[in-house]
Amino acid sequence: MDLLCAAYGNASDDDQDQPKRQKLAPSSSNPPKPYLPPPINDCSQLQTQSSLPGRYISKRQRALLGVNPTVHNPTPALVSPSVSLSARAQRNLNLIPEGLSVAPSGHTKAVNAIQWSPTHAHLLASAGMDHLVCIWNVWSRDQKKARVLNFHNAAVKDVKWSQQGHSLLSCGYDCKSRLIDVEKGFETQVFSEDQIVGVIKFHPDNSNLFLSGGSKGHIRLWDIRTGKVVHSFNRNLGPILDVEFTIGGKQFISSSDVSGSNVSENSIIVWDVSRQVPLSSQVYVEAYTCPCVRRHPYESTFVAQSNGNYIAIFTSNPPFRLNKYKRYESHGVSGFPIKCNFSLDGKRLASGSSDGCIYLYDYQSSNFVQKIKTSDQACIDVAFHPVMPNAIASCSWDGSISVFE
Repeated sequence: MDLLCAAYGNASDDDQDQPKRQKLAPSSSNPPKPYLPPPINDCSQLQTQSSLPGRYISKRQRALLGVNPTVHNPTPALVSPSVSLSARAQRNLNLIPEGLSVAPSGHTKAVNAIQWSPTHAHLLASAGMDHLVCIWNVWSRDQKKARVLNFHNAAVKDVKWSQQGHSLLSCGYDCKSRLIDVEKGFETQVFSEDQIVGVIKFHPDNSNLFLSGGSKGHIRLWDIRTGKVVHSFNRNLGPILDVEFTIGGKQFISSSDVSGSNVSENSIIVWDVSRQVPLSSQVYVEAYTCPCVRRHPYESTFVAQSNGNYIAIFTSNPPFRLNKYKRYESHGVSGFPIKCNFSLDGKRLASGSSDGCIYLYDYQSSNFVQKIKTSDQACIDVAFHPVMPNAIASCSWDGSISVFE
């Protein structure tokens, strides 16, 4: 600190560029010579030196350069809106998957669900109709199929990673949800039900709790520590197609199949977790089922994939209104259990499609951005990578899995 004070404490703007020199007594034989800075022959060298960030530029150098030293990064001139939008679109294109990176193969029948590990971002889990749960080491050069878990006796409908990334939870047509230790490859717990379990979801704030929904319309909240049901949510619903917790985990959204009844108001229901009662059952009153429900990672909204070949958007706060002026509608569903997912920053929404493509939308404007061909059969599920914003995985009805970058 003393050195810094000595170096800069007595300097001024006028004499900072002049070094200190010893005063000489004036005499007729040896008059004092004025100090002259060394000549600068190369102006480009001076410009290069002065452009260094944080370097002081003296008045004499400023006069030579003819620049204002206070403006090191001049503000660019304003451009027309069309140029600004095109430049912004060009920057966004850099975050859009451009081509196929990896296509691991191993499932012999349709793949119903995929999910990236939240802690080990190179691992991808998949659930297939061939009774298998596979864990893929996606970018491995030697062996991409890290583990094959064949504990289910029937088709597997859904798979979810635990928040710590050490366990996998899967469910299926054998009426069971199974918790598996990924590292050891052992099945640690089995949760049996009286219905085909079609969907599971971990609680966002408590990894010991998870929801399950099945073919008889029963939704149950399980505690892994006891292996028992904590709460049951019953309302004479059709088969449960999807469940999703809201931010904070105090509420959750369920989607059920209403095609077998004349009442469409129970298609989407918002539930209170602790009180076990529905907060609203008239969220979506159109006569379409919604095979997928996803909440926005930051905003108080959620979206629902509709069999009407579009994605609807709702508020996740009371009164849970449908946005009638905004929807995402370039893809097709055609009766398949097509799913959708938000990017990590919530700026993009991706959806599978019955034509075997991934459709990317801008969340704010709902504009269609890009289509990526994945398979000749329906693209069922899509999942953005948890770390790399330009990577997305998909699974298809023909059993194929693709990763695009």
